[in-house]
Amino acid sequence: MDDRFIIRRVHGVQALDSRGTPTIKAVVETRGGGRGYGLAPSGASKSSKEAVELRDGGRRWRGKGVSRALAMLESIVAPRLTGIDSRRQDLADSILNAVDGSGNKSRIGGNTTTAVSIAVARAAASTAGVPLYRYLGGPTSRLMPVPILNVINGGAHAGNDLAFQEFMIIPMGADSFSEAMRMAVEVYWSLKEFLKEKYGPVAVNVGDEGGYAPPMSRVEEALEALERAIDRSGYALGSDFYLGIDAAANHFYDEASRMYMVDGRKLDRGALLDLYEDLAVRYRLVYLEDPVHEDDIDGYREATRRLGHKALIVGDDLYATNTKLLAKGIEAGATNAALVKINQVGTLTETIDFIRMAVGSGMRVIISHRSGDTEDSFIADLAVAVEAGIIKTGAPARGERTSKYNRLLEIEWELGSEARYRPFI
Repeated sequence: MDDRFIIRRVHGVQALDSRGTPTIKAVVETRGGGRGYGLAPSGASKSSKEAVELRDGGRRWRGKGVSRALAMLESIVAPRLTGIDSRRQDLADSILNAVDGSGNKSRIGGNTTTAVSIAVARAAASTAGVPLYRYLGGPTSRLMPVPILNVINGGAHAGNDLAFQEFMIIPMGADSFSEAMRMAVEVYWSLKEFLKEKYGPVAVNVGDEGGYAPPMSRVEEALEALERAIDRSGYALGSDFYLGIDAAANHFYDEASRMYMVDGRKLDRGALLDLYEDLAVRYRLVYLEDPVHEDDIDGYREATRRLGHKALIVGDDLYATNTKLLAKGIEAGATNAALVKINQVGTLTETIDFIRMAVGSGMRVIISHRSGDTEDSFIADLAVAVEAGIIKTGAPARGERTSKYNRLLEIEWELGSEARYRPFI
């Protein structure tokens, strides 16, 4: 055993996420001088199946404080991790799961386990003196991800009447990640100009993920605006750029009637899928996330049957980065892609297991942020390490989003001529 990698200290401090909500920052230090940190993000649009955050309740912070979670980290987690080899990520994460013992991280909190698990990986990489993506992925990790940028917000991420939660631009015609970001930023700027002209200054207020939240009520309005912005920037829809939607169907599904409320209309599953098919043809959609309610696995399978030959049908709420749920989806042929959010499952080891299972079944994986994110750029390194080829981390605005893009720009610079970039469709 190399004593340099032995964990000598684990501690936590309260931090704030991008909505000002308290979260956990964990710090892990090794005997060799390595130091790693991890910040836990939080979602607004959550699956009912994901790891549970531990919150204080009561009046302070409107019940969202994390003092209980921090106390658990210091009194229970830290003593158990001190003295182990930081390179044993599997051991560290199994200790976190054993200490919790609940099955859904509810005892010590998924926010605690997420922050600590990331910090352990960073501490090991720091001790080894190698970049995090290289430590996690090895010397062959050089594929830069295609960014999927949420530039118009709706649903739970905004205060407008758009049923669908995210409307995204995808710069697949670029030759490199840095070129993709330049193209995307130019379209983002053009979109701002177009929205301000059409709807007035209020239209360029931004939602949780940095996308604009214009006073729109029809999903076609949002897609038309993206098409106009792409054209204004001198690019072509269907070659330089494609579009994507995160429908987040849970949020416009009516349990009583079993209908979906879109653009003031009630749609059954079949009619909703008809709408997606129509939009896919007209607006060159190649990415469709959570198209139906999270418990409707047959609906996912039907969406994949109809559209999977020309688009990624992505399970987020359906899988919640959980291998047991993914196994059911694979057996059912539910989707051809899966979203990956480390805090949904709560540890890096379980996240990597999920990625391996998905890729092994022939699915694409998309490394994703959360709406209540932090300046932690961990997912940028993770995307390169596992060669996902796709990352979803918001608009090119707000520091908690740009921290991921800036880290990827840095990684591409480090890789130099070895960096690769390729479209996913």
